[in-house]
Amino acid sequence: MKFAVLGAGAIGAYVGAALTRGGADVTLIARGAHLAAMAEHGVRVQSPRGDFCARPEVTGDIAAVADADVVFVALKAYSLPAIAPQLGRLLAPGAAAIWAQNGIPWWYFQSLPPTAGAVGLTSLESVDPGGVIAASISPDCNIGCVVYCSTEIVEPGVIRHVEGTRFSIGEPDGSDSPRVREISRAFAAGGLRAPVDPRLRDQIWLKLVGNVAFNPITALTGATLGQLGTLPAMHDLLRALFAESAAVAARLGVTFPVSLDRRLEAGIEVGDHKTSMLQDLEAGKRLELDCMTGAIVELAARLGVDVPHTSTVHACVQLLDRLRAEHK
Repeated sequence: MKFAVLGAGAIGAYVGAALTRGGADVTLIARGAHLAAMAEHGVRVQSPRGDFCARPEVTGDIAAVADADVVFVALKAYSLPAIAPQLGRLLAPGAAAIWAQNGIPWWYFQSLPPTAGAVGLTSLESVDPGGVIAASISPDCNIGCVVYCSTEIVEPGVIRHVEGTRFSIGEPDGSDSPRVREISRAFAAGGLRAPVDPRLRDQIWLKLVGNVAFNPITALTGATLGQLGTLPAMHDLLRALFAESAAVAARLGVTFPVSLDRRLEAGIEVGDHKTSMLQDLEAGKRLELDCMTGAIVELAARLGVDVPHTSTVHACVQLLDRLRAEHK
């Protein structure tokens, strides 16, 4: 099985390095100084589980996906509409695309059971504006992925693995297919966990409630996850954001596999770690908010759920992102 990682940043390069260490044939697709450093020195991983270096093939050419059996798409969600037409043309017949984005994935409503409470919902403008991704990618390609792993690029070509090695995967229809089992084994060979989950949407929402609360608040305050837990009023705000997301999820038939209190505690327990949104803000990058707070606000409006805290936070982060772009 040949893998390509499209968007080999902090998560993508870590996954590619682990797969390579496990014996998989891997090509990383990246750009800039990070690409140059990986080409010269390989991917150097610093991890509490043990440092290692891997030397997968690296390139800046997206055409490399054409030779892959599996493409692990680790791009930011806002990058997908622009690249989807080209990616759709390049994917080989029978290839699988693992979508490892934050938030509500663009394929969410594919094969969704009618009992899930989403009658009439086929896509979200906040995630797939104009339906361009759905129109470009064959539904047979899609494999969902929920990333429970924190990493950072400490310098080009060097990845710091903070915690977590779980990449839950699943078919949109919940079936137990041979390809997801084979992918799971390849991840396990590299020291990662990729459990096959027939109810992956429950995992999507468990991750999402944390992202919707933690990511924008850390971007607005500059706090690490651990610092969020030092102020009681911040606990109250985070719980309110969690509750609003959970109310939307309930309308879609989602069952959370752990309590929301435990999800909140687990996020804060990560400690001295900056969320991906805060890292992007500090790096001068666009903020990934439409697929998270934006998706909750859109879904809530369409399902008749009141989400005042989430709407307020979303508006604040939208302004923050606009001001960042104006002063870039």
